[in-house]
Amino acid sequence: MIRLRRLQPKDAPRMLEWMHDPDAVAHMHANFAAMTQADCLAFIAAAAQDRPSLHRAAVDGGDTYLGTVSLKNIDEAEQTAEFAISMHPCTRGSGQAGEAMQAILQLGFRETGLQKIYWCVDQQNLRARRFYEKQGYTPRSDRPDADGLFWYEISAR
Repeated sequence: MIRLRRLQPKDAPRMLEWMHDPDAVAHMHANFAAMTQADCLAFIAAAAQDRPSLHRAAVDGGDTYLGTVSLKNIDEAEQTAEFAISMHPCTRGSGQAGEAMQAILQLGFRETGLQKIYWCVDQQNLRARRFYEKQGYTPRSDRPDADGLFWYEISAR
């Protein structure tokens, strides 16, 4: 069972592990391989603000950090945000990423009052695309945009 909590400094070592896993970051548009534990700690400290982005640690029953789920670029006027997820490699195939995704979407809609949450996936990121399809989401178009991205969105029910 996954639960979400605020990021804590103790999460930095495991956060750095996924950042340095070539498979985990292969299709992300940031140089995570260059990140250090100090970068992770700075991110965790900044995440305490909850605006303009809301970041949460996905943890197991023993409070072990499993990944970060986020609602980025929260637009309070439009009631929208961009979803992001980065999970530790130990979670692959466990269903925990799906649980973490559903938990942050619920937080966005029920507690934050968002009306629409969107995200994009690089067309070459087949693992992520399969993950979203398994979760029941399909891209807005069957073709990527000019930047090679597939866009997804979900509205409040």
